[in-house]
Amino acid sequence: MEKEFKKTCLHDRHVKLGALMSPFGGFDMPIQYAGIVEEHQAVRTACGVFDVSHMGEVLVTGPDAEKFVNYIFTNDTTAGDSGKCFYGMMLHPDGGVVDDLLVYKRSATNYFLVINASNIDKDVEWIRSHAGGFDVEIEHLSDLMGELAIQGPEAENIVAEVLGLQCSELQFYTFKDTNYNGTAVILSRTGYTGEDGFEVYGPHAVIIDMWDKLIAAGVAPCGLGCRDTLRFEVGLPLYGDELADDITPLEAGLGIFVKLDKPEFIGREAIAMQKASGPARKLIGLELTDRAIPRHGYEVLNEKDEVVGHVTTGYHAISVDKSIAMALVDTAYAALGTGLKVKIRRKCFPCQVVSKKFYKKSYKK
Repeated sequence: MEKEFKKTCLHDRHVKLGALMSPFGGFDMPIQYAGIVEEHQAVRTACGVFDVSHMGEVLVTGPDAEKFVNYIFTNDTTAGDSGKCFYGMMLHPDGGVVDDLLVYKRSATNYFLVINASNIDKDVEWIRSHAGGFDVEIEHLSDLMGELAIQGPEAENIVAEVLGLQCSELQFYTFKDTNYNGTAVILSRTGYTGEDGFEVYGPHAVIIDMWDKLIAAGVAPCGLGCRDTLRFEVGLPLYGDELADDITPLEAGLGIFVKLDKPEFIGREAIAMQKASGPARKLIGLELTDRAIPRHGYEVLNEKDEVVGHVTTGYHAISVDKSIAMALVDTAYAALGTGLKVKIRRKCFPCQVVSKKFYKKSYKK
């Protein structure tokens, strides 16, 4: 029996535009329209719009909202005012990552959480299972909301002129509650492409109307294919590749988003112990001397041909014209400049450890 995949509110728009559709995170999603290279370049040089309505949304409200969110989240939401976005993770007690997510602080009693599509059911169950003893209400909004990501150097002008949403005052990693034709929406400025960008969350009808206006204005529709190439080039992680139930934030190089000076959060003890001893594995960047393309799961070998790690993401990167990868390897082989090899099919290709930031970010800060 063929598996049924969920559809976003824009599914029929993607089909009419001739998008290549494929399952992702339990949804039938657009992978590309004109082509991954063209869409990638549109975001790097002008503006593109992504349907990211497959992402999940959870609202946490109540007198203990801040205390509860800080308990299940690695970052410290008390360190910012209302209107600030926080990136971080929810952890298992052993330090493995349940999910990475964005937390929007409306107030100390109102938090909006954005979670990954592939983890929606797992995350919601996990959040609810830890709410005992906290005076909070947890609302699962994923089926009620859609989301657009408008990304690229022209994004600010596009959002203001095409959608009529004032956005120039938003700083990087901030948001505001506003309205679109009388309907409440959330507008944020975070981005997952390395370029300036905005996200709009709202009811399905609003998201459809915005999409139609943006496409009519000539904004390039972009699929998940170039979303992956864009985020990868600037070293941003994807859950399931660079983060997972058995990968810790320290191994992934994301310790800055784990605030060990907080009194308590799930997984804190395990991370503190790992920080003290040093993680056994580290996420690194690799640059191949050949044009062969490393893919997720390919083995990374040392000079003795011993397996010392695995590729998490790899491409022949569009913006830098190099075959590069991120890989999780034994810490002994993680130093910049270390010579390694990637096994691609039956052949080994030489590579060198480089910075994971293969391409310079262009956020507006």
